[in-house]
Amino acid sequence: MYSEHQLWLIIDAIATLAWSARADGSPEFFNQRWLDYTGLSAEQALGSGWKLAIQPDDLPRMLEIFEQAVNARQSFEAEGRLRRCDGEFRWFLFRGSPLRDESGKVVKWYGTNTDIEDRKRVEDVLRADVKSFRQIIDSIPGVIVILTAEGQVELVNREGLEYFGKTLEELKSWSVQDVVHPDDVPAALTAWRHAVETGDPYNSDHRNRRADGVYRWFHSRALPLRDTNGRIVRWLNLNTDIDERKKAEEKLRRSEAYLAEAQRISHTGSFGWSVLSGEIYWSEETYNIFEHDRAAKPTLEFALSRIHPDDREFVQRTLERATNEGTDFDLEHRLLMPNGSVKHIHVLTRASKSSSGNLEFVGAVTDVTAAKQAEETLRESEAYLAEAQRLGHTGSWAWTPATGDMRYWSKECYRLLGLDPHGEQPRFETSFQRIHPDDQPRTAEKFERAKREQVEFELSYRIVHPGGEIRDMHVVGHPVLSPSGDLVEFVGTVVDVTERKRAEEKIRQSEMELRQILDFAPQHVAVLGHDRTRLYANQTVLDYFGLTLDEWRISDRRKYYHPDDWERLTSETQSKFLSGMPHEYEARFLGKDGKYRWFLFRWSPLRDEQGRLMRWYATATDIEERKQAEQRLHDENVALREEIDRASMFEEIVGISSALHAVLSRVSKVAPTDSTVLITGETGTGKELIARAVHRRSQRSSRAFVSVNCAAIPRDLIASELFGHEKGAFTGATQRRVGRFELAEGGTIFLDEIGELPAETQIALLRVLQEHEFDRVGGTGSIRSNVRVIAATNRDLQAAIAGSTFRSDLFYRLNVFPIEVPPLRERREDIPVLVEYFIDRYARKAGKSIRGVNKKSLELFQSYPWPGNIRELQNVIERSVIVCDTENFSVDESWLSQRSLATEMNMGLGLSKKLPSQEKAIIEAALTESGGRVSGPSGAAAKLGIPGSTLESKIKSLKINKNHFKTTAPSEDRI
Repeated sequence: MYSEHQLWLIIDAIATLAWSARADGSPEFFNQRWLDYTGLSAEQALGSGWKLAIQPDDLPRMLEIFEQAVNARQSFEAEGRLRRCDGEFRWFLFRGSPLRDESGKVVKWYGTNTDIEDRKRVEDVLRADVKSFRQIIDSIPGVIVILTAEGQVELVNREGLEYFGKTLEELKSWSVQDVVHPDDVPAALTAWRHAVETGDPYNSDHRNRRADGVYRWFHSRALPLRDTNGRIVRWLNLNTDIDERKKAEEKLRRSEAYLAEAQRISHTGSFGWSVLSGEIYWSEETYNIFEHDRAAKPTLEFALSRIHPDDREFVQRTLERATNEGTDFDLEHRLLMPNGSVKHIHVLTRASKSSSGNLEFVGAVTDVTAAKQAEETLRESEAYLAEAQRLGHTGSWAWTPATGDMRYWSKECYRLLGLDPHGEQPRFETSFQRIHPDDQPRTAEKFERAKREQVEFELSYRIVHPGGEIRDMHVVGHPVLSPSGDLVEFVGTVVDVTERKRAEEKIRQSEMELRQILDFAPQHVAVLGHDRTRLYANQTVLDYFGLTLDEWRISDRRKYYHPDDWERLTSETQSKFLSGMPHEYEARFLGKDGKYRWFLFRWSPLRDEQGRLMRWYATATDIEERKQAEQRLHDENVALREEIDRASMFEEIVGISSALHAVLSRVSKVAPTDSTVLITGETGTGKELIARAVHRRSQRSSRAFVSVNCAAIPRDLIASELFGHEKGAFTGATQRRVGRFELAEGGTIFLDEIGELPAETQIALLRVLQEHEFDRVGGTGSIRSNVRVIAATNRDLQAAIAGSTFRSDLFYRLNVFPIEVPPLRERREDIPVLVEYFIDRYARKAGKSIRGVNKKSLELFQSYPWPGNIRELQNVIERSVIVCDTENFSVDESWLSQRSLATEMNMGLGLSKKLPSQEKAIIEAALTESGGRVSGPSGAAAKLGIPGSTLESKIKSLKINKNHFKTTAPSEDRI
């Protein structure tokens, strides 16, 4: 550590003026550098002597700054002039910082004085340069603004101050919104933010407000000014007045809009062709006529390829003559379009030469297909020609609302309004006076609304000719807007619809006659307005609802639709009604008898000559019988799909043993009848396969076969699964559900594990067997049932009856025709056949070729008792095929249990014959042996010879806690 004296020596040696003061600010020390510079001794400088070295003009300000820092106990900075020993004052930067003890109390002040004389002189020079710079920018013709890096105004030239009519200080407080036109503010701000964020030059065209409130267009460009480190310190902004250029551009755009609109209305396009370069220009309408992709450049070869083959030679000769002679040409020909349609076009071309002497053609191409088709049709009959000309008169016009002038007025407009076509072009007021007095207020209101909202309008009114004749007119107007969204004018058409009005009157008379005819039709028929206002319904509709025509018109249509159909139809048909498209849908309608029936609704629109929607015609055909048939088919398909998903593990019954043949013989005898069948047998013997065989050979084979595992369904849900439930019958019943008995209507239902059926469900099943009817859960009405019942179990139902877990009356209803399926150990002659069948099945599935069976493995299969029967055999073979690496099939002997048949028989068959208390003891013993495991090769279910799901159900019903039997030691079957 340095001593205090050593520290003072170090401070004296540094090339900086340094000092220290006590906590109250009184000087305590000045380093030698400070004393040498000022020429004062240490004694002279202490106390208030140091003030003699400060320029008198700067001393009060600096004392005030230092006093504030001492009071606030904060660091400070101040600029002031310090006297050198030769009497010259130089600018210094005074800095001071407090020193605090551990408690934060200021104990001393340290400071330095840094010479900034050179910087001050540079700043004086810069101020002089700024004055010269100001004179330069004031002489530039344009508004110049200098901004800080953050965008604050620093300087505006004289022309800018005069344009805005503000002082510099006033402009500094202005925002962009005060200067730029409101419509241009978003784009101007976006461009400015981009420039600030990226440092790119700023470019924007917008309108600036002049001192008199008038906005003029300016092009504003700003460039960033950077320091030596590349940081932006200022923005130099030049605003150039481009108002006259903008007005010229607006005028050009308006002319182009007129041209494009005229081309669109008249189906006329323009083109240009340079013969030397082959370059071709097409207008938008020319692309439309030729149906050419705008992304592809047009070529002469493409245009020629579109020409009809019969006209192509003629057109090519015309082009060759025109290019050789440099002459104009005028011709008509046909275009063959890709879809096979034909267009007629008229081409009019003028030849000219460019400044370089190259031959060029400019011209117009008009789609005259409609005219050609009209001419072809009109040639068939002079009478039709005269009628078509009279009905087809349509006038076109252009109206400027701002001035009230009719900018354009076709000759047909003169004729339609009864005006002299050779007279002066009428003003809007003149044509308006031709409108029938009763129609003028409504028409004027329509015009004013179209001007105010700048929207299309369409209206009909009557015209009174000078001779008193009244004609009906239909007018359509379309607004033309400037790029800034201002209304320029309306363009449109006026059509004489007098004959159409008369025809509509005749149609109304015909409708009256048609209604009388429709009242006798058996189909539901209705007529509605274009807005679906109900106008007419035939008597069949009224009779169905029990309403009069007036009641039907004002009734709430929603209450007649089934609630489940209304929301669906509202979303599906809304767009079709709005677009006037024909459509159809199916829905249920509530009749006067309070019942819903299915109807097929078809909606067809009626339009006038202009394509406007006039009417909706609706028909409704009763399809209730068809829907019921579809529902039955749907239910059967649902059942079929479920059965496919839960298909049996067997594809067919395989075996040659006499025991199996005896079972199949009983199947063939009982199948043609409708008798109830009870199939018994151990687990895995194929009881469901036998049930399917009974169904396939029955008269119900064309209908559904529905399989239900009674042990796999929770007790609380078994009734809902079998008989269905109504919406809201219990928590979670969000909609009505069809039960398995309904799905099996007309077919067969297979109730597997019937012995696991709860007592309350046994009662409901007994009712089905006795009375052939049932109730849905939560339902209020009975449902008739035509279903054949086949039940199966591996339990001893007689023992269950003795234990009061199965109803005896239900047993006798089920046991009409019993079939007992023998276990595999009693069908040992079937084992080789089954082994061969399963090996072939799983080898093909695994993509392996197995040509033989190991003799020892086959003997092992035939000697094994197979407590799991065919299901166990299938699983062992599938597992062996997976691990088999040769063409000779073999099985791992450790996979087959070595327990004796007697043990298996005693445990499997004994369990089903025990009383509940004995049954519980046997299950607990098996759980103890298996360490609490239920499923798997070493589980309790395998030891008892019953399915895992059945054992789980028994554990739950007997309230056995299987977790009590779990051991912490690893199981023997785990590695």
